[in-house]
Amino acid sequence: MRVDFDRRLKLEFHGSKITSDAGLLTYRELDDALGLTEVAGTIFQDSRTGKNGWHGMTAPFRQSVFGRLGGYEDVNDADRLGRDPAMRWIVGGKAVERQAASTSQMGRFETALLATDANIEALADMNGVWIDRVHDRRPPKMIILDMDSSVSPTHGEQEGAAYNGHFGGTCYHPLFLFNQFGDLERCSLRPGNVHSADGWREVLEPVVERYRERSLRRYFRGDAAFALPDLYEFLEGENYKYVIRLKANKVLQECIVHLLTRPVGRPPNHVRRYYASFSYRAGSWDRKRRVVAKVEWHPGELVPRVGFIVTNLSRPAERVVAFYNQRGKAEQYIKEGKHALKWSRLSCRRFRNNAVRLQLHALAYNLANFMRTLALPEEVEHWSLTTLREKLVKIGAKVVRHGHYVTFQLAEVA
Repeated sequence: MRVDFDRRLKLEFHGSKITSDAGLLTYRELDDALGLTEVAGTIFQDSRTGKNGWHGMTAPFRQSVFGRLGGYEDVNDADRLGRDPAMRWIVGGKAVERQAASTSQMGRFETALLATDANIEALADMNGVWIDRVHDRRPPKMIILDMDSSVSPTHGEQEGAAYNGHFGGTCYHPLFLFNQFGDLERCSLRPGNVHSADGWREVLEPVVERYRERSLRRYFRGDAAFALPDLYEFLEGENYKYVIRLKANKVLQECIVHLLTRPVGRPPNHVRRYYASFSYRAGSWDRKRRVVAKVEWHPGELVPRVGFIVTNLSRPAERVVAFYNQRGKAEQYIKEGKHALKWSRLSCRRFRNNAVRLQLHALAYNLANFMRTLALPEEVEHWSLTTLREKLVKIGAKVVRHGHYVTFQLAEVA
């Protein structure tokens, strides 16, 4: 088509000869090097009994993960992606010469084949399988686990949706467990009205079991929602060092009453911080435990800001607080999952189908994070996952077919 505003300019549409997601091929190369998506064919149970199946379990699984990685969080785009040359080569097999799975095929794959009890459990375990393969190549000296909950808004009559007063809306209330590299070790979808720590054992215990035989220093961090005696005892029995925030109460404040008196004299223009360490036993605890307190006097404020942390670390109080504050990274990882991978978009009516969607989003998140932590140069390894998608995944390319190979001619990036 020749445009009127400048007759020297001509527009041509070549359909499947171009792709806007050529950068996904680099993620597929990382996937192949680590052997990640190939495990789908061995761990998923295929309940189909027909003999005319075109795709196995691995092909639509790759399409689900890489589609989310490219910003296509629903199966609505499957028909177009199935014809996209980059996606066809990513999926591999018969899709290379014909096309990948259609919208209806992907819908059945995610809401029927993967939605069985066995396959949902396999999906939840797969994050750990992937992370172990990364650690085999880059063995860590220690592991730090950060647990936190989040919110996924719901709409209409979705199973498990309930009003949550803390978040001020109807939602799901998923639980996440990250390590210090930003990898999502495990997650679980929960109804919207459960407590923030509900089901912590089902999420934490399998991860602890995976690391039990490894020679590692082990740490756990959590906010005040995880200040539970059962959790303390579990972590102590597994030789984990932990820092968990405590809600303030009258007894704790009496232990630091000397720090709660406003200092005399003209207050400075900077924040004054004071620390304390003491033994404390709540009524539901089986023993005394160490508690660290931090008191901050801010300019212009009449009342200090006070925080308490229960811990079995022996390091100085100031260093305990600094170590706890680093758990804020987990909140940043959750934000990246929401904004870059859209894992809060759980739009199915059935609860178990949304549980499948969350696990697929989690796997796509981990693959994106592996690229950031393993393969990128130092100059760009600080990029967010959203930036990586915009600058690495969303690269246009022209596809040129030769006799024995295919070339993706990627556009130059200024």
